[in-house]
Amino acid sequence: MKTQSVCVLGNGQLGRMLKQAGEPLGIKVYPVGLDADPATIPYQQSVITAEIERWSDTPFTQILAKHPHFINRDVFPLIADRLTQKQLFDELGLPTAKWFTLNHSQDWPTLFTDLGDLLIVKRRTGGYDGRGQWRIAVSHPITVPDDIYQNAIVEQAIPFEKEMSLVGARNAKGETVFYPLTNNLHQDGILKMSVVLPNQVPLLQTQAEKMLSAIMHKLNYIGVMAMECFIVDGKLLINELAPRVHNSGHWTQNGASISQFELHLRAILDLPLPKPNVFAPSIMVNLIGTELNLNWLSIDLVHMHWYEKEVRAGRKVGHLNLTHSQSSQLLKALENLMPLLPNDYQKSIEWAKQKL
Repeated sequence: MKTQSVCVLGNGQLGRMLKQAGEPLGIKVYPVGLDADPATIPYQQSVITAEIERWSDTPFTQILAKHPHFINRDVFPLIADRLTQKQLFDELGLPTAKWFTLNHSQDWPTLFTDLGDLLIVKRRTGGYDGRGQWRIAVSHPITVPDDIYQNAIVEQAIPFEKEMSLVGARNAKGETVFYPLTNNLHQDGILKMSVVLPNQVPLLQTQAEKMLSAIMHKLNYIGVMAMECFIVDGKLLINELAPRVHNSGHWTQNGASISQFELHLRAILDLPLPKPNVFAPSIMVNLIGTELNLNWLSIDLVHMHWYEKEVRAGRKVGHLNLTHSQSSQLLKALENLMPLLPNDYQKSIEWAKQKL
């Protein structure tokens, strides 16, 4: 059998981890950034995927975006636009926050009347990790960019009990597999920590799998997809979709029999797609704007994943995965980790400890 190859639109950490996942399987993965040289990449014979909804625009990425083997080519624009994403939820009858388009500056009084006293404005395209979003309260001045009108949606602010995400995959045969629901904690719009417990919430798990299955089947989607949800009154409300491997699935690298990165490659290359076995509780600590500290390695449960990126405030530069069958061992590891992280991780670690 000849070596299979995959080109990834984007060369950030997700592309890097897809490449790492391909190596043990004999799959060559080529993350494609601004400086990619087409002469060094066998793109004509490759399957094309993407690590981000909107990739850099270059002559080479334009070729890849039109490639006949670009999996989900027609799905990316639909999910990358929050308007068409919301319309998809409504079409499928899936629960999501009440929303409207933001068309004119004179719409605000009606929007507050229809959606409540606190609104979330989101650009239709672009913006993630809290960027391109604004919280607008009825009692405060409205401060949004002038170009936002006709280019955004407005959602009702949801007083959620917690945030969870479901990561799953579908192949060309229509087979689907899922990981357990993951508990997530965000700070300033950026994922800070994830905690997963196998078989934690079976009723919600079944509900989430039905919802994400309906979306993937409707789109004839192939590969890994993530569905971010709020829990409100014990029920799931979909926040957003990501048509790719996702930050909240990083724990699968060390806490599952098949990582989300390998699962994505299996799905798009039509390789066997067994349900990943999740054998123990896991924690993922996102390293945000944090300098490399090799002392993290002194904690025996820590698996370090460093992205080799320039450290900047608010930038994801790596993550730490911790997995153990006994929650007491994870609690001990978190205690040991606390003094090795910046002070703003204290609350996050306390949150994780409460989940275990």
